[in-house]
Amino acid sequence: MDHSGHGMTMDLPPFTLGRGLQWSADPFFLVACLVGLALYAWGVVRLRRRGDSWSVGRTVSFVVGVLSVMLVMCTGLNDYGMVMFSVHMVQHMVISMLSPILILLGAPVTLALRALPPAGRGRKGPRELLLALLHSRYMRIITHPAFTIPLFIASLYALYFTPLFDFLMGSKTGHIAMMVHFLAVGVVFFWPIIGVDPGPHRPGYLMRMLELFAGMPFHAFFGIALMMASEPMVETFKNPPASLGIEALADQNAAGGIAWAFSEIPSVLVLIALLFQWYGSEQRQARRKDRAADRDGDQELEAYNAYLASLNARGN
Repeated sequence: MDHSGHGMTMDLPPFTLGRGLQWSADPFFLVACLVGLALYAWGVVRLRRRGDSWSVGRTVSFVVGVLSVMLVMCTGLNDYGMVMFSVHMVQHMVISMLSPILILLGAPVTLALRALPPAGRGRKGPRELLLALLHSRYMRIITHPAFTIPLFIASLYALYFTPLFDFLMGSKTGHIAMMVHFLAVGVVFFWPIIGVDPGPHRPGYLMRMLELFAGMPFHAFFGIALMMASEPMVETFKNPPASLGIEALADQNAAGGIAWAFSEIPSVLVLIALLFQWYGSEQRQARRKDRAADRDGDQELEAYNAYLASLNARGN
């Protein structure tokens, strides 16, 4: 693949799934993903050696989440995504709406807090710094719905419908920064909603569902706007290379369809996760109440037996 400043990919053959999935690694994302997987594996191994358990489901979710980032950033999809709006939209949707959910369901912060050793009295190590960050005002702001929902919406409209998108797509660094931004926005949006890891905002389950659905209609409208446009709206994708054999407006319409359809996937995934969490929470609460009722019952029985014993003693 011939890149000139990463802003233009020359003479790519027509897109097929086989070509899209060929290995073509972006060094930044490759290293970041491998480091993430290695740190997570270290945490799990450390817990196991200590005799503590860690959910296999969480591990699988985290690994699949990181692999989904590699799928869109370390294959031919990344090359075609530079010149095809539809392929770029697949990248965007996966990295901002699928990868964050899977990574968050892996509970990496909880794993880090359990695996990192305390630094000792009066000292600050990685565990203490992570706790300080979790309880900081900064974290309270960036995970608040009044911040996350507008950010989630603005990441679509303010980026694609202004010259900022073309500017970022003009360089390799800009493109990487944009993809990191998509991933980060997805993480801060879904973190308070999924609620596996500790965080400043922990609304009730009903409120979490409302937060989830607050952002999704705007996502669907964005997709519809692209589908219904009568001319190409983004400069970067106005003149696709002739070798691709595609027409810019048809490709944009396809991109809109992908954005519109994809808004359903995270909604369903998160909804299923929330319902399972809600059910688990209700079960734990019921068990606590049962234990409390058993204790109260035992105390009443002991009091009654003591009363009978005192009557017996008095009779004697």
